[in-house]
Amino acid sequence: MLRVAVVGSGPSGCYTAQTLVQQDPDVLVDVLDRLPCPYGLVRYGVAPDHEKIKSLQGNLRTVLEHERVRFLGGVRIGGPGGLPVERLRELYHAVVYCVGAATDRHLGIPGENLPGSWSATEFVSWYSAHPDSADAGFVRGARSAVVIGVGNVAVDVSRILARGTAELSPTDMPQGALTTLAASHVSEVHMVGRRGPSQARFTTKELRELGSLPDTEVVVDPAELALDPAYADPSGLPAAQRRNVEVLRGWAERPPGDAARRIRLRFFLRPVELLADGGRVGAVRFERTVPDGQGGVTGTGQFEEVRAQLVLRSVGYRGVPLEGLPFDAASGTVPNTEGRVMRGPVASPGEYVAGWIKRGPTGVIGTNRPCAKETALSLLADAPVLVTKDVPSDPVAAFRAEGIDPVEWAGWQAIERAEAELGARLGRSTVKLADWDSLLTAAGTALTPPSHTAPPPQATRPAEPSTSSSPS
Repeated sequence: MLRVAVVGSGPSGCYTAQTLVQQDPDVLVDVLDRLPCPYGLVRYGVAPDHEKIKSLQGNLRTVLEHERVRFLGGVRIGGPGGLPVERLRELYHAVVYCVGAATDRHLGIPGENLPGSWSATEFVSWYSAHPDSADAGFVRGARSAVVIGVGNVAVDVSRILARGTAELSPTDMPQGALTTLAASHVSEVHMVGRRGPSQARFTTKELRELGSLPDTEVVVDPAELALDPAYADPSGLPAAQRRNVEVLRGWAERPPGDAARRIRLRFFLRPVELLADGGRVGAVRFERTVPDGQGGVTGTGQFEEVRAQLVLRSVGYRGVPLEGLPFDAASGTVPNTEGRVMRGPVASPGEYVAGWIKRGPTGVIGTNRPCAKETALSLLADAPVLVTKDVPSDPVAAFRAEGIDPVEWAGWQAIERAEAELGARLGRSTVKLADWDSLLTAAGTALTPPSHTAPPPQATRPAEPSTSSSPS
């Protein structure tokens, strides 16, 4: 039997495992995850009010319940307290790393690190109950928010900021986040892009949702739309971009309303500085841009300030190095050829990648399926050589010898029951457990919470960093 470890239980990891067991009846796959819960960004990145997308967990569950696939949560690979990559390679014939893109891109502008300025990733992790996240006071004291970026994540966080308690209560949002958002006084959200509407990265379905929020008005300035050469005649645009322009045109032509909340979609504005007010962010200074004729924009030297006590940047994800693997800092990926990890000009035997760490943070959830299949087929082509290596009959015993007591599928099912019971007690549907202690207690594992979980997001930011997405 060929024993394979897949590191990461999000879509790319599950699709890799699925292809392996479908293509070869003599493969056993262990899907490892640092967290005690599976599904990656489908659990911790998809907005809680997007039930249809979250239902993809059912498809991933089918993979993880396959008789030759085993989920092992709470297994940290690399880094402090983690199992070294070299040791993992000794336990399996092959390892596929599907670790996604674990950090966000920065703007690289003065004031980016002021209190009240966050990445959208940090905000999403908090309201999605990621156990490394904490309530860092995102919305407290804020009346106006600026979301920098015009992709689907930017749309998600803008929508969540404008949602009311009645719409969020039926979701699995953790109770602490729900309570905090219910008390929010944010009544105006500015979603801002440096380019035009025809270049925005959001999908039309996501965009239209903003127009259906109760007691919320979407405001678009027709003068900003007109700066886009394709706005007057969008017929030459791809269908998706053309539909976006049509939706925006409809909003721009509507008379102003009197809704309690407003989402303002702004274009051709580039952030140049976050301005302080009383020791925290108080406004964003933007420079007006215009198309440069080559698909980009150029500054005009004209500036405006938008008041905001909360700033969320949503300008893309980025991969981070995994100790023991090669890494291309320019692309944020592990060098590879058809999924085979390359150490210099030579493929590293038994080491593979799939998902965002393979190709960069591009595409939608479904994009991971052909990406994972390519990697899995590369691995299976190498199998006759890989299987000649001696490996333990059951790596779990080796994990326990290293002080790692994995959360197996029964432990995850116990977490699901605990979340259902919590929801019932609160008069809601399923409610996520939001901290390590609760998750591990529910799983009944001997694991202790990691001693080096991420601190509250505000403390993770580098001093002044240099200079949009779907789950991987």
